[in-house]
Amino acid sequence: MRFDPRTGFRYPGAGWRQPDGSMTEEHLKPEARAQWSSEPAFVFSMAAAAVGLGNLWRFPYMVGENGGGAFILAYLLALAIVALPIMMLEVAAGRMRQGSVVTTYRGITRLGAIYGWAVVLLTVIITSYYLVITGWTLGYTVDAIRLSVSEFSDFTAGYNSVWYFAIVTGLAWIVLLRGVAAIETFSKVLMPLLALLIAGLVGFAATLPGWAEAREFMFSWEPGALANPTLWFFAFGQAFYTLAVGQGYLVTYGSYIPRKTNVPRAALIVAATETSIALLAGWMIFPFVFTHGLDPGAGSELAFSTLPIVFDDMAGGWLLAITFFFMFFAAAFSSCLAGLKVIIAAVEEELGLSHARAVAAVGLLMLGLGLPSALSFTPVELTVAGMPFLDFMDQFGGTNIVVASGVIGAGLLCWVLPPGKVWYALGAKSRWWSWRIFIVGRSLPFLAAGLLVWRLIAGGQ
Repeated sequence: MRFDPRTGFRYPGAGWRQPDGSMTEEHLKPEARAQWSSEPAFVFSMAAAAVGLGNLWRFPYMVGENGGGAFILAYLLALAIVALPIMMLEVAAGRMRQGSVVTTYRGITRLGAIYGWAVVLLTVIITSYYLVITGWTLGYTVDAIRLSVSEFSDFTAGYNSVWYFAIVTGLAWIVLLRGVAAIETFSKVLMPLLALLIAGLVGFAATLPGWAEAREFMFSWEPGALANPTLWFFAFGQAFYTLAVGQGYLVTYGSYIPRKTNVPRAALIVAATETSIALLAGWMIFPFVFTHGLDPGAGSELAFSTLPIVFDDMAGGWLLAITFFFMFFAAAFSSCLAGLKVIIAAVEEELGLSHARAVAAVGLLMLGLGLPSALSFTPVELTVAGMPFLDFMDQFGGTNIVVASGVIGAGLLCWVLPPGKVWYALGAKSRWWSWRIFIVGRSLPFLAAGLLVWRLIAGGQ
């Protein structure tokens, strides 16, 4: 195996020739496809790709808007029973086809390319506002260094959202143009440090007057709350969002997995890491929310409205603010790079563009599509259906379309692929996970239809 320091992946060597010296397409394919250098490299990179915004930013605000403890319970059940098996399925599919998300689904079924492009479009939507939020984390990092971290309303009083969105998009363009070798190494350092810092902030939050109220909020719920179909719909959306189901990340990252990787083991580690950080983020934020009388249902700005207060209350808070916001930015930036890799891979392979042209085209696309989300937190206050444009995009794309995409993708894979191929691609000795995957995947479209009918009936009462 040959290690390419520019890309951070390993390539098979030159020993793929047949006895007569010729090289068939099958022999050429392994050399053409890069690989993560190891299973831990995949685990850390995949965790970093999803942890940044899906858990530190989105999970607390979804908990705050959807009833606290009831949402957390529904989320954990949805993640363990449904989202985790589908995560393994998508990684295995990427490993089998070793191509972009469009290539993968086209190779599975004749109409799969249509779904593959739909997944790319979904990733375009999500990444467009991801870049805006990542801009917020960069802006807060800069303000922390200047010792002038302000409340979110002050931060967005001007056009900071637009300027930092443009800067982050430019940084992503530069990194992706030059290669992403640093992601592996940086992720291995970032994830443990970020988890330790959050755990320390949770320890400090436990000393606050609002700790008891936060504990009750996160561990209890009103009678009948779990009978609300909308709660379950958002819980499934967050579970899919947390594990990047239906968004192309798993298929794309899975296409680079080394041969000896045990997919169920790797997926379990990633899921446990992401869920733990999500729960810790809730324990970090809500005690401050209740201590200072803030609104837990503030929406997408919840973390950015709360964290400045967190560090203002702490001795040496300025140093912690710099450290935390920088690592928050790094984790969020990794999420953006992962989404952009999905889009760029599809554009390169399907449109036949060079890597540089694909990166440039996707960068310009992001600048155009992300601008409305950035403008929603400026004096323009761009809104849709009575909510900021960014919040609308997150609820529409981050919940509705993510759930639909995950359900359709699981149905396609499980009704077309032979179980034996999936078991082989999983790299696990036992067939237990492959059978569980197919039971969940084949029944998921019917369960989703039932949930939709339940939601419509409940909404009409």
